[in-house]
Amino acid sequence: MTLQPNTTVLIVPGLRDHVEDHWQTLLANRLPNVRTVPPLEVDRLSCTARIDAIQRELDNIDGPVILVAHSAGVLMVTHWATKYQRQIKGALLAAPPDLNATWPEQYPSPATLNENGWSPLPLLKLPFPSLVAASTNDHLASFEAVQSMAEQWGSELVNLGDVGHLNPASGFGDWPLAEKLIASLDI
Repeated sequence: MTLQPNTTVLIVPGLRDHVEDHWQTLLANRLPNVRTVPPLEVDRLSCTARIDAIQRELDNIDGPVILVAHSAGVLMVTHWATKYQRQIKGALLAAPPDLNATWPEQYPSPATLNENGWSPLPLLKLPFPSLVAASTNDHLASFEAVQSMAEQWGSELVNLGDVGHLNPASGFGDWPLAEKLIASLDI
């Protein structure tokens, strides 16, 4: 993938932060001009702490930025966009979870996330171009729920088919399509 030399990709991981064999981590290891929002040491479930961490990273980046978010990272980006002002070239928003769904036990409950400031989810048009990559069999969000989010955010929806939650548990380490989608935003 070739990005314009002054474009920085900012990786926004989900609540599990950095997973060694996750496609975001593998992507970050390959790209020449990339930063990753670091894991939080405290307040790990605080939405405010998470969006402030995004802003801290952006404060250290000069030039154009493409955001690459996965799972709860997508929710962080939508909350960030309502609080901060920064020109963003585009965003790849992969596998956003549905805060109204029932999730498996190993995930924080939507009620717990609500207590930590994640709800209501901003459903306004994002102030930058965005692609929402959605699975048809994600256990954290139905395709229809993600389609509705994409419409409200003004995002182009990319139907990935049956890819689960697009994480190592679903068979994804490397996800080559991510690079093509990112490149399509770098115009």
